[in-house]
Amino acid sequence: MLHIAALALLSYLVGSVPIGFMVGKARGVDLRTMGSGNVGATNVYRAFGFRVAIFVFMLDVSKGFVGAAVLPAIWTPEALSITWVRMICGIAAIAGSIASVFLKFKGGKGVATAVGVLLGLEPFSTIIGLAIWAALFIRYRYVSLGSIVGAVALPVLIAVFNRNGLLRYPVFYFSLLVALIVVVRHRSNIGRLLKGTENRIGGAGGGK
Repeated sequence: MLHIAALALLSYLVGSVPIGFMVGKARGVDLRTMGSGNVGATNVYRAFGFRVAIFVFMLDVSKGFVGAAVLPAIWTPEALSITWVRMICGIAAIAGSIASVFLKFKGGKGVATAVGVLLGLEPFSTIIGLAIWAALFIRYRYVSLGSIVGAVALPVLIAVFNRNGLLRYPVFYFSLLVALIVVVRHRSNIGRLLKGTENRIGGAGGGK
C-alpha cells in the first residue's frame, strides 16, 4: 500500500505541474485573468497562438503518460497488478491537472492529461478517440465539443475492440470514469453549446 500511495503522490505532483500557467508567466501574463481563466491549451491558444498551445498541450499529455505509464513501470512491485497501479496513478495525475497543489488546488479541465493517461493504458482506442476529437474540431471549431464527444466515445471504442472478457477489463471502467470527469468538468461548456454561445477557435461566433 505504501508503494501505491507513493506512486499516486508522485503522479499527482507530476499532473499538478501547471504548464500553461508557467508558460504564461514566462511571457508576463497570468492566464487566470484572461479569456476563460483556464490554464489549459485552449486558453493558451487565445493568448499566444497555435504553436504555443500545441507545446502546452503536448506537455500536458506527457504529464498523464508519465504518471500512468512511466512511473508505475519504474517502480511497481511484482506482487501488484501494474494495470491497477497505472489506473490509480492515472487518476492521481488527472486530479493534479484539475486541482494543482501549485495553484491552490485549481487548474485546467484535465483533458490533455487524461489523453496521456489513456495513451499509456489503451493506445489504439485513444488514438481513434483523438481522431474523433480532431474531426469534430475541424468541422465545428469547438474544442469542448470534440473533448466531450471524444471522451464519451472512448468506452464505446474499448468495448468494440475488446469484446472478449470486457466486463473483466478494468480499463473499460476506467474509461467510463474519465468520460464522466470530462463531462462534469465541461458542464458550463455544455450549457453554452446548447445555447449557441460557446467560443469557437479560429472562427466567428460564440460568446465568453
